[in-house]
Amino acid sequence: MPLPDKPAKRLFLSPPHMGGAERTFVDEAFTSNYIAPLGPQVDAFEQEFAQVCGLPHCLALSSGTAAMHLALRLLGIQPGDLVLASTLTFIGSVTPVTFLDGRLLFVDSDRKTWNMDPDLLAQAIEDCLKKGLRPKAVIPTDLYGQCADYDRLSAICEPQGIALVIDAAESVGAFYRGRFAGDAGQAAIYSFNGNKIITTGGGGLLASRDKGLIEQARNLSQQARDPAPHYEHTRIGYNYRMSNILAGIGRGQLQVLADRVDRRREIFAYYKNALADCPGISFMPEAGYGRSNRWLSVLLINPAAFGADRETVRLALEAYNIESRPLWKPMHLQPVFKDCAKVGGAVSEALFEQGLCLPSGTAMTAQELDQVVDIVRGCGG
Repeated sequence: MPLPDKPAKRLFLSPPHMGGAERTFVDEAFTSNYIAPLGPQVDAFEQEFAQVCGLPHCLALSSGTAAMHLALRLLGIQPGDLVLASTLTFIGSVTPVTFLDGRLLFVDSDRKTWNMDPDLLAQAIEDCLKKGLRPKAVIPTDLYGQCADYDRLSAICEPQGIALVIDAAESVGAFYRGRFAGDAGQAAIYSFNGNKIITTGGGGLLASRDKGLIEQARNLSQQARDPAPHYEHTRIGYNYRMSNILAGIGRGQLQVLADRVDRRREIFAYYKNALADCPGISFMPEAGYGRSNRWLSVLLINPAAFGADRETVRLALEAYNIESRPLWKPMHLQPVFKDCAKVGGAVSEALFEQGLCLPSGTAMTAQELDQVVDIVRGCGG
């Protein structure tokens, strides 16, 4: 069927979708005059998120990157310490290691889940120990809303005393063996950036079962002010707290989290079914151990079988004012990390080469979904 004219309104990859209650909480913040970091909305958001995620101690922050920075600092990452991390991830997952002058070793994905390969991780740690190097921490990323294999990763790290910090920035609302995303290791990092499944506009959160870690992180996030009537500082801190206004948005978003996950999964299923007969197209698998939130609907395009490559399809969508995006470029391929070591790499490189994220916003209409499908299909040979 002929495609319609290019729409004036852009179809974004993953735009915010308000639920309605957000305005009530923001109005409460205005009425109380807490128009600054901290306040009743922040306190309530931390408590309500703790109830949802099951981790009892939560700290709302300005970004997921800030949360990762605090976690790594408090877990004792020092200059020269080795940290192993997923290579297929967003850069904010790993830059905090460089803030602390640590060293990065990137671990490839496995083909079944696209997340950190536990076998490669085990081999990498064994090789490090043989060389007299003991990694200080491991950072697996829950890619595109699918939890990494927490139990296997924990079984590898715990006997060696290696801290496990879960990058759950993309997996809010997902589950691993019945546990909420991030419920493993020493700490979990969440993100509420504007394109996430729920948003505070900009913000993140650090969660843990370790009360002491969160209490120390709270102090560091508020410029590490010592108890005194004046401003007294015996260590360096940061300005990392979430604003009371943004926390109000987050409270409203939490109320619709389950609905947003259900809708993302519906969108993924629609794309997968609608493109099932296209040769050369496949979709991100779901691990048998969990339930992905399907933050983004991600497909792979085999150009030899489909008749067009990923970039051709992306540009065809862009021509109709529709945003799509390649998968994360692996960190070991990033110029800024050219001197970092890696284990494997072929899987993440192939996923990057063939992978495309389709528009996945929960407010998408049936007509918009159909248009995306028609454009993708029209690119095939």
